[in-house]
Formats: sequence, structure tokens, C-alpha cells
Amino acid sequence: MGIGSDVIEGLGLGDPVIRIGVTGLSRAGKTVFITSLVANLLERGRMQALRGAADGRIKAAWLQPQPDDTIPRFDFERHLSALTGPEPHWPDGTRHVSQLRLSLRMESGGLFGSLRGARVMHLDIVDYPGEWLLDLRLMDRDFAQWSAEVFDRIDGRPGADRFRAALTAVQAADHFTEPQAQDLADIYTAHLNAARDAGWSDCTPGRFLIPGEMAGSPALTFAPLPPELQGGKLGREFRRRFDAYKSRVVKPFFRDHFARIDRQVVLVDVLGAIHQGPRAVEDMRRAMADILTAFRPGRAGWLAQLLGTRRVERILFAATKADHLHHIQHNRLTAILSSMLREARDRADFQGARTEAMAIAALRATTEDMIRQGDDELPVVRGRLLDGRQAAFYPGELPADPSMLLHPARAGADAWLDADYAIMNFAPAPLTTRPGDGPPHIRLDRAAEFLIGDRL
Repeated sequence: MGIGSDVIEGLGLGDPVIRIGVTGLSRAGKTVFITSLVANLLERGRMQALRGAADGRIKAAWLQPQPDDTIPRFDFERHLSALTGPEPHWPDGTRHVSQLRLSLRMESGGLFGSLRGARVMHLDIVDYPGEWLLDLRLMDRDFAQWSAEVFDRIDGRPGADRFRAALTAVQAADHFTEPQAQDLADIYTAHLNAARDAGWSDCTPGRFLIPGEMAGSPALTFAPLPPELQGGKLGREFRRRFDAYKSRVVKPFFRDHFARIDRQVVLVDVLGAIHQGPRAVEDMRRAMADILTAFRPGRAGWLAQLLGTRRVERILFAATKADHLHHIQHNRLTAILSSMLREARDRADFQGARTEAMAIAALRATTEDMIRQGDDELPVVRGRLLDGRQAAFYPGELPADPSMLLHPARAGADAWLDADYAIMNFAPAPLTTRPGDGPPHIRLDRAAEFLIGDRL
């Protein structure tokens, strides 16, 4: 009988492996992040903040065959071609779990490094939809709690009125038919899709948005109900399906994938939420707090019980699209993200796990400039829009004090009082790189140093 690779690694007989989970909230750029990270680790010309690259300890990097035969391979080559080809464009987003193995050959450091010789370390990068990560919050809720939370936040979101109207049309709580369940689930799913497209973060259940082969199954055919509809046949059946969703969809996913993750990346489109308004910022803050709380070790945490002694050692929250801002505003963007995470950090005892907030652009699509407007000079970024036009863009000035955004967000304000924050959708710029350079980025090397620098 052969010995499995996991057993070999556990005995210390194989090359070390770091498993990095990458996910994101609402179109934060997971595919671009992984593609640019791998491309820059392969070349390393733009990775000066990664000490193992800057001091030459990483001697070679190459892609290995997919290590898990049951998980699709992340299509690195196709995505890189989309970003760096003659007509660059953004690749398609994440629709399922995928994985890629990158191997690094390193020269051992320290007094006895020359005696040990070179060693190899593998990076297994696991990509999965951010919509599924948000299902973490469901595991500590029952159907009534989840329904109450949905109705507490649903008003004002796209499709909410139609869903409430559909619930009003339900004539009897003690009546259940499958067509009725399908209609309610379809209308609620349409609301979730519209809310996600409008920039809202907390859209659960996540598999309703990306159902895959489970589309139409009873485990994905339910919807939140107000208290008056929860006591009859409809409520009992929806409660049963909600519990089945947690036990047969959510828990197996985290058991099968989180149990082997050492480091986690959560990408966040903070600028998109700010543009959407105070309620979207508060929605994102709550979503990140739930994510961090679920990672907390301890007997009370279902995820800790599921994973046993295994712990995610480092969690990076990265505010993406930093290239949409002039660099003089990057520190403010980082401060806003850090403040959004502070409550959850203070509340959770991570027992040695490290968390970090950072503003990055995995692929830099703009250049910086200053333009005169009257007597003032505005710091702008220039880039190519999705329709091919060139544009200079000034999104507005982020506040130096994050509380200027977070306080009205917590208070439920409908709009910002004294500012208007804009966003613009830039396309990837045509690239001309020197040999040895990966795609241009902002702080991707610092992100890599946080994630793997201690193991190099």
C-alpha cells in the first residue's frame, strides 16, 4: 500500500507546502490577483519587498501539475494572456473552486545554509468564490435568525420590493407547494444577484448566486420568511431546507477546503462600497467582521471544531484597485480598511494568527498625473476605459479620519453629507515589460511577503 502525499508531508518527509486560500467580496479581482501574483513570482523583477526575491534566495520558480485530481486547475495561462495580450481585457470571474501549484527552489540561509543546499517549497493557491465565504455566517444562525437579519437589511436594495410583494401574496402559512417554493426562491435569488451587482457585500446564501450543478435542488430552493409565515408547512419546509443547505453544502465545502489552508487572502473592493454609499460600507464592515469571527479559534467556533487543531495562520485583507487613486491617498484607503476590521480584531482572540490590512492593485492599469483646476492642482490617475477612450480621473478625496465614513455608515445614513466619491472602470493597459519583469502592480510584493515571507 502506498503512502499518500498528505501523510508524507505530515511526517516531514516531503517538500514543505503552503496552502493559500484566495477569495474576495463582490468583484474584488480574485482572478487578476492570483494571475499577477503567480506571474510575478515566476519572474520576480518587480518583487523587491519580498525579501526572498530581493536577496536572491529564490533561485527558480515553476508551475507543477495540479496536485489534486478532483479540483479543476486554475487556468493561469489563459488568464495571463487576457491581461497581457495585444488586446488586454479582464478575465472572467471565479465560478468554482480551482487550484494551482507553484514551486520555488530556494537557497537555504543561515550559518549552515551552504551545507544544506537548495530546497523546494510548494505554494498551493486555492481560488474560490467570495459568495461562498459569506456562508460562514449561516453556520451559527438558525432559519429564524437568518430571516430576521435579511429583513433587517433588505430595504433599499435592488429587487427587495418585488420579493416583499411576493411574500405578501402568500395566502396561507399552512400551505406548501413546490411551484410556490420555486417562485419565492427565484425572486429572492434575483434580488441577491441585483444587490451583488450594485455593490452590496452580504448576499446569502452564496450558492444561490453561483449554484453550479446544484441549481434547482431543494437545498437551494428556499427563501427567508417573516415570523408570521414560519410556523406553518411553508416555514417548516424552508427551515428544513435551510438546515440541509448548511449541513450538506456549506459544511462539506469548508471541511474539504479550509482544513488544508495555511494562509487566507480576502480581497475587498472598498472603493466600490464607498461609491455606493454609507449603507454599502456598513454592509461590507459587517461581512468582514463575520468572516474574521468565524476564523477565531476556540471551543465555541463551529469552524474550529470542524478543522480540529488546524488553524489559518495569517489572514490578509486587501483593498483592491488602489491604482484608481493617486498614491497620496493610498494610506487613507488602508486606514479605512483597517478601521473596518478593528472591531472584529479586538473582539476575536486569534491566539497567534496574524491579520493585516493593505491597499493593493494586483495589475496596475493607470498612471498618475496632476491637473490644474482653477487655482488648485488635483491628483489624478489616467487610463484606458472599457470602451477604449483615454480618461483622467479624480475620485474625490478620502477623509484622513476613517470615522468620517464609518460613523455615518453605522448610523444608517442614506448618503455622504459633504462628499461624493466616484469610481471609473479602467481596462488593462497594453504592457511593455523588460525580461524578468512580471505585470506591473502596487504592493503585490508586500502582500507576498506577509503571506509567505516567514517561510522563505
